[in-house]
Amino acid sequence: MPMMCAVTFSPRGRLFYADPGQYAPKIGDKVLFPTDAGPEVAECMWAPQWVSEDIGGLPVLVGMAQTADIERRAVSRRRRAEARVAAKRLIREHELPMKVVGVDYIQTDSIFTIYFSADHRVDFRALVRDLARTLGARIDLRQLSARDSARIQGGIGSCGRDLCCATFLTDFEPVTIRMAKDQDLPLNPMKISGACGRLMCCLRYEHPLYEQFKAEVPAVGARVSTPEGDGRVVSHDVPRDQVMVKLDAGGGRSACSRASVCGSRKAYDAAHSGPDTTALPDPTAGPGGTADAEAGSSPADSPVIHRSLTVSSRVHSADGGIATSVGTQPMTSVPAAASPDNARTRRRLRRQATHPQRDPDVPS
Repeated sequence: MPMMCAVTFSPRGRLFYADPGQYAPKIGDKVLFPTDAGPEVAECMWAPQWVSEDIGGLPVLVGMAQTADIERRAVSRRRRAEARVAAKRLIREHELPMKVVGVDYIQTDSIFTIYFSADHRVDFRALVRDLARTLGARIDLRQLSARDSARIQGGIGSCGRDLCCATFLTDFEPVTIRMAKDQDLPLNPMKISGACGRLMCCLRYEHPLYEQFKAEVPAVGARVSTPEGDGRVVSHDVPRDQVMVKLDAGGGRSACSRASVCGSRKAYDAAHSGPDTTALPDPTAGPGGTADAEAGSSPADSPVIHRSLTVSSRVHSADGGIATSVGTQPMTSVPAAASPDNARTRRRLRRQATHPQRDPDVPS
């Protein structure tokens, strides 16, 4: 299994992971970390230890820092402080809308890299000439975005912890106002903006969780069935994994867990309702299962109901009464009365009742 350690170039700064190689530094020891400008002195924050996964591509420590390396680091720090003071003074003299964010110094090549932030493009050609003459070295000015400026300067976020971009973030992912809306956060720039003035990077951390939660639970306004009764979803509480439901009975609100909500009304009915096989009473039939036909109605005028006593008893039981089955012999065929939907139907029924033998539909 490979070994890995973590180092930093500044107190409470970003951690850089490396392969200790043949060295075994302890926490607080000074080591040489490889960079593009050569080995730099860094402090070990995480002692080497075995890791279960094979992590390839990590830089290997050059070695332990010696006294000469530490003295060179002190000289570099002093030169960076001088360059920062000179840059701020000359910016004021030239009246440029710039803000110095950070200074880097490469001692071997005598190059100062000054990072600044500005709202617009700045013509700093005169500033570069004055800085080169004052510091006696080559000057490189680089303009940074708001997020990169916060990363270099560091700071404390609204959560009370060090800024994510200054500690562990390696790149910036896009953050949109839609993410704040999906998480039901107030659209107040003071509450959803970070130290850089842009939307907080942490809005993206929990956004996939909110998307998954809303895809699995009923939407706001959907009808649901809960252990406390039916109701309507009024809000979601993703951190607690709950759904707020306004109950139909009494109008109270109930906080239900995701597991106790049976989904939308349509999904609940589809899962729990099946074909009804219970014999229902005929709407035109009497208590005994027979229909009250009009006087003189012909058997051929409407469908004939053939029921048994057993069926009649089952209908009584469905109505809530108590009946005893007395056999399975069929009852007398009794015509069911046709429902007189309109005046034409009523006149036809009266005509058939008066002259049943003249109805051509009656078999001879």
